[in-house]
Amino acid sequence: MKIENTKAQMRKGVLEFCILSVLKDGEAYTSDILETLKDAKMLVVEGTIYPLLTRLKNAGLLSYRWEESTSGPPRKYYELTDTGKLFLTELNDTWAELQQAVNKVTSEKNTK
Repeated sequence: MKIENTKAQMRKGVLEFCILSVLKDGEAYTSDILETLKDAKMLVVEGTIYPLLTRLKNAGLLSYRWEESTSGPPRKYYELTDTGKLFLTELNDTWAELQQAVNKVTSEKNTK
């Protein structure tokens, strides 16, 4: 078993949560979302993020608007819907619980 595969699966498991979190402070263009995720070492490529953004939009968690660009084609800016904001709040709570549980399990001393 290769550690890189496991690391990639762990990142994939939290990617939607991270995308929603990036958008919590307002709308963003796809390349800005990608840059934020890459800066955080999430190692995301364009081919991964577009299907996720579409899935989140289809689930009613994101909306988007088009804006004309002076340097190319129109740009699609994404933002959280009200439903997306509530969903993110729930994910934040779940993440805190999961983080606490994992920390407890991984830091406990094996007394057996």
